[in-house]
Amino acid sequence: MRRPFITLLAANALSVTGNVLSMLAVPWFVLESTGSAGLTGLAAFATTFPIVISAAFGGTLVDLLGFRWASVLSDLTSGLVVLAIPALSLTTGLSYPILLLLLFVRWLAATPGETARKAMLPDLSALGRVRISRATAAYDGVNRGATMVGAPLAGILILWAGPSTLLIVDGVTFLLSALLISAGVPHIDTGERESGGYLRDLRDGLTFLWRDRLQVSATGMIVVVNMLDTGVTQVLLALYARDVAGDPRAFGLLTGGLGAGAVAGTIVYGAAGGRLPTRLTYGWCFLIAGVPRVLVLALGAPFPVALGVAALSGFAAGAINPILGVIQFDRIPARLRARALSAMTAAAYAAMPLGGLLAGSLTELTGLTNTLYAFTSVYLIASIPPFVCRAWRELDQPSTAKT
Repeated sequence: MRRPFITLLAANALSVTGNVLSMLAVPWFVLESTGSAGLTGLAAFATTFPIVISAAFGGTLVDLLGFRWASVLSDLTSGLVVLAIPALSLTTGLSYPILLLLLFVRWLAATPGETARKAMLPDLSALGRVRISRATAAYDGVNRGATMVGAPLAGILILWAGPSTLLIVDGVTFLLSALLISAGVPHIDTGERESGGYLRDLRDGLTFLWRDRLQVSATGMIVVVNMLDTGVTQVLLALYARDVAGDPRAFGLLTGGLGAGAVAGTIVYGAAGGRLPTRLTYGWCFLIAGVPRVLVLALGAPFPVALGVAALSGFAAGAINPILGVIQFDRIPARLRARALSAMTAAAYAAMPLGGLLAGSLTELTGLTNTLYAFTSVYLIASIPPFVCRAWRELDQPSTAKT
């Protein structure tokens, strides 16, 4: 019975597509209305900081509500808040402080839904008799595909219809996602779980993460890279499109090229990943996913070259999340799944609010090119652990993931 599994993938694809549209629409809207890289970075902060709060404290609520209803309620709330942004902008007007507030609430509500959908993946893949390695690759591949479609679409819609149209589409995608999950995904019983109250449950997720040294190291790498990616995606690429390429479509095409490459990489890894050395595959893919695509912009390469390198980096990135997903689902007990995943998400997103602020302020101080070089250097340093740290040798051991 694979229909619930496919429904989950479709709902998540809608949500991710809306997120991509919103992430590209907001920085362009702020740049267009204020002309300030610093205020654009502040808007990125309002987008990412609530993710950390919600991920840190929302996982236990997801466990209490159940994965299905947590996803539905999260999407409904997020969709209505997103639709309020263009509604205010097109009627009474939207001030910058109100925009920041709505962005904060939108992402505060959206994050538990993402946790809930990911937590459903092992059970729905088992129900559909899909191997967990292929299920995680499919889940990540659909996310990447949504990014691939959403980013170029965003660039075109910004040029033709403006950012308000993108936000309307974003809100509708959340409402459709809620409808799909409520109608097409059954209740998932994770079995009896011990609970000593909200705070104890929250502590259990954090304790689980802290005791797993491999995942502590992996999460540390993701902390740094997520911070950099936020600065690149929400500030530096927008500035590159405006100041270097002179065309908003360059913003969408570079993001979409990364997504297209990642879709191809995920497909290839899903088919052949079992025959590759896991640790070295992860290490090299992590390195290639970050460094080249930013370095090529700093070097001032022609746009077609930058687009090709972005696709190559995306191809390498396609293996990263499936590998991490199998490790997580192999190690995390079902009763702790939402809490542990939520704790990992909170940790991974912890520095993201700083990414936009860092990119915006550093660009104003040193210029776009120097900022790109600085980001490239940090990407390189963050890629070292799989090659030198002992904990990463566990990836060379045969997987015990349940199918």
